Amino acid sequence: MRYRLEYAPVWLLLRMLALMPAPVARAAGITLGQMVYLLHGRLRRVGQRNLELAFPAMPAAQRSRILRGVFTSLGRQLGVFCHFPRYNSRNIGRLVIYDGFENFERAHALGKGVLFLTAHFGGWEISSFMHALHGHPLHILVRPLDNPYLDRLVTRYRTLSGNRTIPKQDFARGMLAALRAGETVGILMDQNMTPEQGVFVEFFGIPACTSTLLARMALRTGAAVVPGFCLWDSALRKYRLRFEPALETIRTGNEEADIITNTAVYTKVIEDYARRYPDQWLWVHRRWKTRPG
Repeated sequence: MRYRLEYAPVWLLLRMLALMPAPVARAAGITLGQMVYLLHGRLRRVGQRNLELAFPAMPAAQRSRILRGVFTSLGRQLGVFCHFPRYNSRNIGRLVIYDGFENFERAHALGKGVLFLTAHFGGWEISSFMHALHGHPLHILVRPLDNPYLDRLVTRYRTLSGNRTIPKQDFARGMLAALRAGETVGILMDQNMTPEQGVFVEFFGIPACTSTLLARMALRTGAAVVPGFCLWDSALRKYRLRFEPALETIRTGNEEADIITNTAVYTKVIEDYARRYPDQWLWVHRRWKTRPG
């Protein structure tokens, strides 16, 4: 009963936004995001603390503007997410465009699979959706939501364009099979991990427990690691999916050291983007929750 009671208002909100014209739905989502900013004190405090850690010399007023921008970004993505059933390969260009697609294309042509290094920026749900509509479906590593009704709903939207999800409890086998078939696996690697799941590397100069999964898979399979981030372009009034050139996988023969080194490289890429687009990264996640023992 609790799951159904949680599901009902979410389903109603999605249906209401889906019935609105796309620009109106985005505006409504942004308004909702700002309401959450005002009413959800815990998330606001987490975001403020993270920004203080990352930008200690920045004026408090500027950090507050960045944090409000985060909720604007989240609300905008919600408005777009509800409209996924309306988009196809012919009209998706109204919403999002490629930038640096040749970097993905070159990596994919190597035939060893592609590891899509990404993070919770701007329109992370939109990037995989758009990429699949253009004929490049992804296997997406996900943690199932606790509420099974909401999990089925979100999974249905995520897979509308041909993407497939890999539950975390079956990630190793699913990822290996996809990469050996020359396919693409998307990994959001900007979340806090436990010491059993990750290693400590610097993020904004602070040790952050970070998943080693991407580095382990790159070293094991030889798959290309391509950074890709979906960011809102205020001048174009649409999203831009930017692919960077594939990163060189560092191999010295010391596997554990190579895992740490490559994980640090990937984390630095995410940090550089968070510095360039601070109002589009998910500062409300407790990124430094796990501390070195």
